[in-house]
This record gives sequence, structure tokens and C-alpha cells, in this order.
Amino acid sequence: MSLSQALYAISTILTGLVAGLFYGYQCSVIGGLGNLGNREYLLAFKSINAAILNPVFFLSFIGSLLVLIATTFVAYRNQSPGLLPYLCMSTAIYAIAVFGITAACNVPLNEQVAAFDVQGASEAEVAKLRLAFEATWNKWHLLRTIASVAAFITLVLPLVKRIQV
Repeated sequence: MSLSQALYAISTILTGLVAGLFYGYQCSVIGGLGNLGNREYLLAFKSINAAILNPVFFLSFIGSLLVLIATTFVAYRNQSPGLLPYLCMSTAIYAIAVFGITAACNVPLNEQVAAFDVQGASEAEVAKLRLAFEATWNKWHLLRTIASVAAFITLVLPLVKRIQV
């Protein structure tokens, strides 16, 4: 296996892991959290957010971006015209719409909830934060979920085109 093939495989796997994580969260966790009361919702969200900040998540989330960039560079250097457009598209989607949305939209909202004293706040304060937070966070999460799946599909398409069924 060449360096470019290894990088392409790693890019595809890591991007698929992130897409699967976001998809699973979208399909299950958001609905489950939505059924909770305001205080329980914020406490559960804080717990989930603290748990996801771990090396395994960072390896896949940040690793996807770094390996996609490296893979795209190697494909460009190797003059891989059949693969390069897909890599450029996947890298752009991931960098802007997955990594960018997370950094610019979801993380600031996460930090707002993390800093909030859920236990010490009044019921009105808790309800106000949830109202300001939930729909906005879910909207950005849905967009980054769609983007991560699109980035993954863009990486898989060249493989599918090569397979004779």
C-alpha cells in the first residue's frame, strides 16, 4: 500500500467515524434529551459534552481534517486527476461545514452551558437558557451532520465508481 492509499483509507475511515457519531447523536440523543425537563436537559447535556472531550474523539474529529488535508496535498503532488476533485470537495466540506460549524457555533454554545450553574439557577433561568440554546445548537448540529455525511460520501464515491457489480 502506498502512502497516498494509506492516507486515503485513513481519511475515509476517520471521516466516516465522525459522520457516524454525528448521525447517531442526531437520530437518538437529540430526541432523548428533548424529552427531558429543563434542568435535567441541561445537566445531561453538560455531562455528554464533558464526556466527548476525550482523546479518541479528538483523534477522529481533528485527525479527519489533518489527514484530509495531507491526502489532498499528496494527491495533488502525485497528479491524481481522478481523485483530486473528490478530495478537494470532501476537505472543503469538512473544514468549513463540519470543523468550522463546530468551532464557530456549537463550541461557544457548549461553553455557555458548561459555565451555567444549573443547580444554583432558578427554574426561570434554566428555562430561559434552554430556550435560547436547544434549537440553535440542534440546528447547527444537523447542518454539521449533513456536512459530515456529505464529506464521507464524497470520499466513498471514487471507490464505488471503481467497483464492477
